[in-house]
Amino acid sequence: MAVSSIAEERPQWTPFARYRHALWLLTRRDLRVRYSTSALGYVWSILDPLVMAGIYWFVFTQVFQRPVGSEPYIVFLLAALLPWMWFNGTVSDSTRAFLREAKLIRSTKIPRTIWVNRLVLSKGIEFLASIPVLALFVLFAVLSGETVNLNIDLLLFPLAIVLQTVLTVGIGLIVAPLVVFFRDLERATKLILRFLFYASPIIYGTSNLPEELHFWAAFNPLTGIFGLYRAGFFPGELDWFAVAVSAVMSLAFLVVGILVFRRLERSVLKEI
Repeated sequence: MAVSSIAEERPQWTPFARYRHALWLLTRRDLRVRYSTSALGYVWSILDPLVMAGIYWFVFTQVFQRPVGSEPYIVFLLAALLPWMWFNGTVSDSTRAFLREAKLIRSTKIPRTIWVNRLVLSKGIEFLASIPVLALFVLFAVLSGETVNLNIDLLLFPLAIVLQTVLTVGIGLIVAPLVVFFRDLERATKLILRFLFYASPIIYGTSNLPEELHFWAAFNPLTGIFGLYRAGFFPGELDWFAVAVSAVMSLAFLVVGILVFRRLERSVLKEI
């Protein structure tokens, strides 16, 4: 694929259509490069969260037998861990969005936001590809006689995906240009993501927190989003106040991200 010719292809298209076409081509290229030399391919996209889920399941249910989350715990874990991998992978890769392909970015005329959005889309596709794994664990839990409260809130799953997309794009648009000028921000971002993992209701539920922390936990935008993912299996995890806060904060991050990106775009092109 000649990336440099993307902007010139099919001039009769609207700007949005050209952008969408270029975004898909770059995303498809990323996925092809990522898995073309891998013998296991798709398996690698789900192996990491499965190993992590297995470790936390073993520690909290077999070693310490400490009640966190809800049963079946493996389903509880995966319902938040899989979207976390999407968020973590995208934000982490955003720190190198401009530095990794600087020459290509300078030589093309396609909107530079595409270099962040392609990461969101490619990691999002990997997340969607991992959903059947969650479904298999739900089925296995049901066949094993465990109680899984499947309910109408499962229809909120797409809303969670939309909110997470908005949030992740916003953060990516902030991080990607800033790292060009402050290289230490790449390492700082990884530390923040590590802290955010334990500060988010992934291996535990909000109900496991002390009562006085419930209100403040809602101001982590991932709290409401993960609650939406889990609501179809664990109705008690749905907190509409946290969802509302997540929606407002996600939109705020997107607006700030667009403003920061527009402000720094020309300087970034000169710097790289």
